[in-house]
Amino acid sequence: MPGTTAFDQATSMIEKAWAQPIEVLKALSTRQPCADPLLRSALHTRATLAVTDEAAAAHKGLLQTLTRPGYVPAHYELDRIVSLAAGYRVARAESGARLQAIRRLVEAREASSTADRGPAASLSRAAIARSGLAPHAPGRLPDQPVPAAAVGPSAPASGPRR
Repeated sequence: MPGTTAFDQATSMIEKAWAQPIEVLKALSTRQPCADPLLRSALHTRATLAVTDEAAAAHKGLLQTLTRPGYVPAHYELDRIVSLAAGYRVARAESGARLQAIRRLVEAREASSTADRGPAASLSRAAIARSGLAPHAPGRLPDQPVPAAAVGPSAPASGPRR
């Protein structure tokens, strides 16, 4: 798949995970943004991936133009070639990171759909209990806030005051 971009991979990953075309998913996430926060995050990350994918394509095109066979770049173009190569490398790394983020969102969706079954459910409940997000036991008061520290000296100063 040499012609497949990270944007295309992200689109197919999202469509496969949510089992609907991307246009339907975009409409669904804008109508009800709180209904599926994972979908909204995946679509937002996909939108930013479009920008970095375009930047990578632009850098690659310019770099190929300056390094085409038979062309000898001028001395002043060498710095431009180096900066284009660095920009291309950065854009590709950002695209890879965003694609990985979408992959993690899809995995989180799959994990949340199976969270009510098996040992994963007990592990997730244990993690929530350890994090302090679990509801407090009846009859037990939550931790009381610490009183504010007094401003100024805590003991009277020794010596005469003037």
